[in-house]
Amino acid sequence: MGNLLPLISSHPGGRSALTCRYRCGDACFQEIPNTSDNEYVGDVIAGALSRRSMMRAAAVVTVAAAAGTTVLAGPAAPQAEAAALAGHGHTPDRPTTPAASGARGLRFAPVAPNKDDKVTVPDGYGQNVVIRWGDPILRGAPAFDPDKQSAKAQAGQFGYNNDFLSLLPLRGEHGRQVLVANHEYTDENLMFHGYDPANPTREQVEIAWAAHGLSVVVVQDESRTGKLAPVSRHPLNRRLTATSEFKVTGPAAGSPLLRTSADSTGRKVLGTLNNCAGGTTPWGTTLHGEENFNQYFANGSSDTDKRYGIAAGATERKWERFDKRFDLAQEPNEAHRFGWVVELDPYDPDATPRKRTALGRFKHEAAQPRLTADGRPVVYMGDDERFDYFYKFVSSKKMKKGNSRAAREHNLTLLDEGTLYVARLTGDSPAAEFDGTGKLPSDGEFDGSGVWIPLATGNTSHVPGMTAEEVYVFTRLAGDKVGATKMDRPEDVEPSPRTGRVYVVLTNNTDRGKPGKAGADEANPRNLNKHGQILELAEYGDDPAGDGFAWRLFLVAGDPNDPATYFSGFPKEKVSPISCPDNVAFDPHGNLWISTDGNQLGSHDGLFGVATQGERRGELKQFLTVPSGAETCGPVVQDRRVLVAVQHPGEIDGASVEKPASSWPDGPGRIVRPSVVAVWRKDGRDIGV
Repeated sequence: MGNLLPLISSHPGGRSALTCRYRCGDACFQEIPNTSDNEYVGDVIAGALSRRSMMRAAAVVTVAAAAGTTVLAGPAAPQAEAAALAGHGHTPDRPTTPAASGARGLRFAPVAPNKDDKVTVPDGYGQNVVIRWGDPILRGAPAFDPDKQSAKAQAGQFGYNNDFLSLLPLRGEHGRQVLVANHEYTDENLMFHGYDPANPTREQVEIAWAAHGLSVVVVQDESRTGKLAPVSRHPLNRRLTATSEFKVTGPAAGSPLLRTSADSTGRKVLGTLNNCAGGTTPWGTTLHGEENFNQYFANGSSDTDKRYGIAAGATERKWERFDKRFDLAQEPNEAHRFGWVVELDPYDPDATPRKRTALGRFKHEAAQPRLTADGRPVVYMGDDERFDYFYKFVSSKKMKKGNSRAAREHNLTLLDEGTLYVARLTGDSPAAEFDGTGKLPSDGEFDGSGVWIPLATGNTSHVPGMTAEEVYVFTRLAGDKVGATKMDRPEDVEPSPRTGRVYVVLTNNTDRGKPGKAGADEANPRNLNKHGQILELAEYGDDPAGDGFAWRLFLVAGDPNDPATYFSGFPKEKVSPISCPDNVAFDPHGNLWISTDGNQLGSHDGLFGVATQGERRGELKQFLTVPSGAETCGPVVQDRRVLVAVQHPGEIDGASVEKPASSWPDGPGRIVRPSVVAVWRKDGRDIGV
């Protein structure tokens, strides 16, 4: 075995202490919120062998449909299942010349791991910064001046720490698209000169409120290159902040659990917080997941506060000093109004965004829909916490096609009615085969079956002892009660538009296998899991509304020289090292693109493409790296352009405005600014072909 690459930090997931502090309120150093006695995957594996043939027989219809083949049940079913989940039912991509090696869409020279303070892209590719924190996008907003910041100015400028990105078509305006971005959180010590974390000023707090939220900005394509530039003051441009009005919809709207002294109806909320990843709907809206909202609220005291990670005492940012709604001792229900999926119509700058209670309340990393055969949306979602769960929502309404006003109004109700489910997984190998090292079981793969457990449908609860409103507001507790499977931080969950297979990104869990904590199992095969894995799920019968699925691990991340890593059987000497997968997206060829957060392999985070089908399935290549202290977010992969959100550059322990740890994107002597970057081929051809 070759030498493993060195670790860069003892902090969980490779993050700096500064990142842990501002991004998630030191979640990894708090007690794990999930104290339920649910069975872990490893606890239910021992008796799974007798169920294995049943699982395979049920899954064969699903995986055959996913692979585009016809398979008959019988003695060949196990082989057919494996072949279909591996994509062997497809014609493989074959390189035409040695210079064009790689799956179609991934034919580029991989970027080497590095620690350079810049965005590094493959040879033959160009890049530009599309938009930076503070760039004006609304009419009347001033140019960014780090020494003259104000809340009013920031409310008209691009927000801080861009995460999820969506790029939507704009009819009737040649060469223009609509860019939608999440702004997850703020790094006050990297934003303000002389920032005193013990005594923030009201102006600093109000600027931070305005820097959170969402941005909508029209961008212009430069025809000779792949450059994008913002169209400032376009009528569709918009900023939503921590003080903008949002509407609460769905079955929990109006619940007493959502009412406060400022809103006796339980239907109107000021602001959206900690928007991480999201999704783009088939009907032209965007979805935004409120993730680590717990860190903004002080003086948590109830058991439900504790289950959501809300601590007793003051918060890091001290917002409760300036608005009582952030003090749960005064407004105990305010935190219940966050942790939802927000739906935004980027084509209507006057529409009030909606918090969709039917999709449940937890630390939403993302929400990406697909449609059933009869046109009902199904949304897959992860709860980004150690030992928490992943979910899906199946709408009871069918999408209407077209752009008529009636169709758009109807489609804006699709996510308010349906059934919310949580996942329970079972492995198919003996528990004794999982010793925490990540060694493959004797059957040669990490795989098994699963069921979707219904939690609530409309105003009907399926969880004994909980009302429907309680299920939606305290969804984590509902998952505890029905025995959902505890996972290694489920983050982005994305269905493939080509095959329907669903990819569940499990970023890491350094607590697995510690004394008193769950040990390794088939879905989470490594103790002290620093690097994470990606699970591939195939719904039975290729029916996203169904109640069962087959699963297998698609990728076990880390240094390819480490025998614990796995790349779907692709030769490991031919792949790039990858650690801590986070957000994912699909390209037009069906490849999965993975952005990383907290790389534990001694180099910077980056963006990777991996083939999901054919003989090159598992071939993984690094496409770019980001600057010092930064995380790669929000990938969008089009035919001729890749977009990434470079989040929190310079977020390294000890850094400040006065002592920056990065000079990106504008060079020495300029303040560090999170930004969106576009990458394209210099010869004008499609990415990776």
